[in-house]
Amino acid sequence: MLTTTKLQEIYETDYLEWLSITIEQLQTAQFEQIDRKHLLEELEDLGKEQRRKVDSYLRQLLIHLLLYAYWEEEKDYCAKGWETEIDNFRFELELLLKSKVLYNYFLEEVDTIYPKARRQVVKKTELPPERFPEICPFMASNLLDPDFLP
Repeated sequence: MLTTTKLQEIYETDYLEWLSITIEQLQTAQFEQIDRKHLLEELEDLGKEQRRKVDSYLRQLLIHLLLYAYWEEEKDYCAKGWETEIDNFRFELELLLKSKVLYNYFLEEVDTIYPKARRQVVKKTELPPERFPEICPFMASNLLDPDFLP
């Protein structure tokens, strides 16, 4: 039987071994031996990582929708590529948003992420900021609709 101290040492030296042991302990209800400290850290980090992914895919989706909708000068050359990227980011979001918690997080973050996406589009296109709406012009349902293009 491994002690909590030994498990903490394993965590520092061989993460995959620690993970394997912790999974086995959970499966066999060996709750007293579990390295709670690191398990809690890992669970918290997992939640943060999932939210970071939502933020990243949402930002990229918004960027490409803005490019598609407002960069008329490049649309003839880039539209197909932008459509492909839009589809890719929607697909990734769809996978993440099967979680109700992450879906609700997505809904809350659209207005926070949009200005960042807008700023990146202005920088990329070198177009006047006035060309792009200050408030997100897309409804959440549009963002996730595989058939919606602005």
